[in-house]
Amino acid sequence: MLEFKDKVVLVTGSSRGIGRSIAISFAKEGANVIINYKKSTMDANIAYEIVSSYGNKCMAIKADVANENEVKKMIDEIISEYGRIDILVNNAGIAYDSDIDEKTTANWQDTLNTNVLGPFLTSKYAGKKMLEQKYGKIINISSTNGINTTYPYSMDYDASKAALINLTKNLAIQFAPYINVNSVAPGWVDTAMNSNLPKSYLKEEKEKILLKRFAEPEEISNVVLFLASDKARYITSEIITVSGGL
Repeated sequence: MLEFKDKVVLVTGSSRGIGRSIAISFAKEGANVIINYKKSTMDANIAYEIVSSYGNKCMAIKADVANENEVKKMIDEIISEYGRIDILVNNAGIAYDSDIDEKTTANWQDTLNTNVLGPFLTSKYAGKKMLEQKYGKIINISSTNGINTTYPYSMDYDASKAALINLTKNLAIQFAPYINVNSVAPGWVDTAMNSNLPKSYLKEEKEKILLKRFAEPEEISNVVLFLASDKARYITSEIITVSGGL
């Protein structure tokens, strides 16, 4: 029997990378998955085709998670279509890597809006329905950058991921005892986001990892699925690091 048969799962920022992997993993387990994207229509269409190929009732919704009206409309659309929402994965995130002298207020604001305000808004509106159901799982995708692998070039990103960890703990208190709220904090993951970084730098970073490689997106998805499962029903307010020993 499939673990998540007919569960309704929203994965934000799921048109590519870790988000797409998470969406596909849930679809394989029988879930009705909602693909969320902000700009990448082509990537979203590809993700939707893959997810829907497993025969589940899936959707793709364009919405900026940092826009409250768009988030509310997205959640309303999901409830209208399915009548419920069981699992929320707050994966959408952005980063602007640059020297401090090149960082702008706009960079900071955009990063905080997407990486912190977004998860708050989606959790606020999805959480309301989950409380009515007296059941729900929220998993926030943070980063080891928010814990102990900080980089000055990504200080705005690092700060946002630390804030997301704090938000996770506050939401766990707010939504107890009916909703489990946890965070997954990946280290380096082999995604397209890293493709433009210098190879010498990536090689140096791999040497810092005990397992001497970056994670595959599916290795992050596996942990997300565990936290969303009944096997993790007594886990809440926790931060699970998946870094290969970084």
